[in-house]
Amino acid sequence: MKVVVGIGNPGREYVGTRHNVGFDVVDLLAKGDDIAVSRRRFETLMGEGTVAGVRVTLVKPQTYVNHSGRAVRAVLNWWKLSTKALLVVCDDANLPVGKLRFRRDGSSGGHNGLASVAEHLDTDSFARLRLGIGRREGDLVDHVLGRFSASERKVIDESCINAVRGVVLWLTRGIDVCMNEFNG
Repeated sequence: MKVVVGIGNPGREYVGTRHNVGFDVVDLLAKGDDIAVSRRRFETLMGEGTVAGVRVTLVKPQTYVNHSGRAVRAVLNWWKLSTKALLVVCDDANLPVGKLRFRRDGSSGGHNGLASVAEHLDTDSFARLRLGIGRREGDLVDHVLGRFSASERKVIDESCINAVRGVVLWLTRGIDVCMNEFNG
């Protein structure tokens, strides 16, 4: 069993925001493999199924970004899994819009959701996929909770499709192959 967590904020007002690209990737993956991410458990919406022959649980924490770690810890405990079975998908304001970056471990890079996951897991040794949302002058909170422009939306939609390809590659071949394929 593998666990793919998309970080985002629950609620209609956050749909389509920059901070919710992790949810967008999980939704796209779920749709492509007919997995209903609708079961409420452990402060998440989750669904189980098979992707590319691998059993997977898709997770969308409902704790808001800054408290995502509580939900991730509960899901890993439930399945009795180590962090080696985990991939966290989130936005990254330090990357250009649409850029993908896989990492096997590392710091939160200022992302409060990743910081929460690391805190609750008591380690930063878990795979993550960051999707670039760009950065603008001004308040970062307003930026991440804002929506993409029409031209950025086209780029991010394509990036989400590529991210799903990356998640499938992670499931079947591991993080090193993903880093070689997508981080260039």
